[in-house]
Amino acid sequence: MTTSIDSQPLAAAGGTPIRTSPFPGWPVFDATEEQAILGVLRSGSWFLGERVAEFERTFTEYCEAKHGVSVSSGTVALQVALEAVGVVFGDEVIVPSYTFIATASSVALVGGIPVFVDVDPDTYLIDPAAVEAAITEKTKAIIAVHIAGQPADLDALTAIAAKHGVLLIEDSAQAHAAAWKGRRVGAIGDLGTFSFQASKNLNAGEGGFIVTDDEELHLRAWSIHNCGRAPGGEWYEHPLVGGNYRLTEMQAALALSQLRRLDEQTEKRTHSAALLTEQLNEIEGIRPLAVDDRVTRHAYHLYIFRYDAGAFGGASREQFLKALAAEGIPCAAGYKPLYREPAFQARFADFPLSSPAFDGRPDYSGVHCPVTERICADEAVWLTQTLLLGTESDISQIAEAITKIATHPEALAAM
Repeated sequence: MTTSIDSQPLAAAGGTPIRTSPFPGWPVFDATEEQAILGVLRSGSWFLGERVAEFERTFTEYCEAKHGVSVSSGTVALQVALEAVGVVFGDEVIVPSYTFIATASSVALVGGIPVFVDVDPDTYLIDPAAVEAAITEKTKAIIAVHIAGQPADLDALTAIAAKHGVLLIEDSAQAHAAAWKGRRVGAIGDLGTFSFQASKNLNAGEGGFIVTDDEELHLRAWSIHNCGRAPGGEWYEHPLVGGNYRLTEMQAALALSQLRRLDEQTEKRTHSAALLTEQLNEIEGIRPLAVDDRVTRHAYHLYIFRYDAGAFGGASREQFLKALAAEGIPCAAGYKPLYREPAFQARFADFPLSSPAFDGRPDYSGVHCPVTERICADEAVWLTQTLLLGTESDISQIAEAITKIATHPEALAAM
């Protein structure tokens, strides 16, 4: 005899979980990756070899860009991009308040001042109106983050950047394969950066990449990532100050193998996300993030939905997360407002320059981005990309678990 879902007690209250088996594991690999790594090992060429060159050509073409440089991490990619566009000590760089710390810490690490702006409440992407309002005479660049794999409003942001004579960098760490109006992200702005860190949809354990259609920016990025050398120049000749930020042969071999899986995996995530959105739209108090009609491919590094406590008996987002996890669905709250991280207040405590964005020394204690604060405190629920690689039955169990929780608002609020 089948028990109806509304009569089943919550797993967090001692009931039976909706799901007891794990979702698909990550990373996905087989003998292809093993042979790629062994090939490098046995070649004896572990440094500046054929795999890095091949991966740079292949991924640059994949991104529909003219130029590409591989680097050691996504954070380094941002730092090199910022230096390539000429950010120097005291320059302001506009960044979203809802993102991973590297977006802003990379600015600080090259001597710039991160200026945080709020995000759109429906997409969680950087708000173009907030960007334009934050531009001052010291603004050098804008970093647009394609959160969760959805491209930011690149039409508005490229127009704002051109209008004010600032550079646009696309932080595409979560957006491998994503496309805006039919073109893959990365080189739509002046420069784009990617990460191949272990959680990313294109995974090499670590690694990063910079793409651009601007030859001068490419040459600067190449030089900065390779100890300041010039392409074709002498080994001990250094026109620029740079660092050793190069990708290794083994990382490149792994990234090449994983790249061959990317499109099929992206299609799977897209199909799963569409199915999940259809089912979650039937549950009161659960709202999947909106997707801009101009987004022709969403990468779905994350699937994020908005939780409304009012539809769940006033239960907090943390109570909901606890209940959902108990039903066998891995989930998370996600980021905190980035400007509240003590790292930034400490970094600029004795900063010797005034910043027009702050009317004085940079002081993050007074920064207030209300949309981001609501998202982080009460609203956002994250599901990672690995869940979307499951079967249709797996996806339906996510919705089933949330439906079950919704039928027990009193028990949820009492947790």
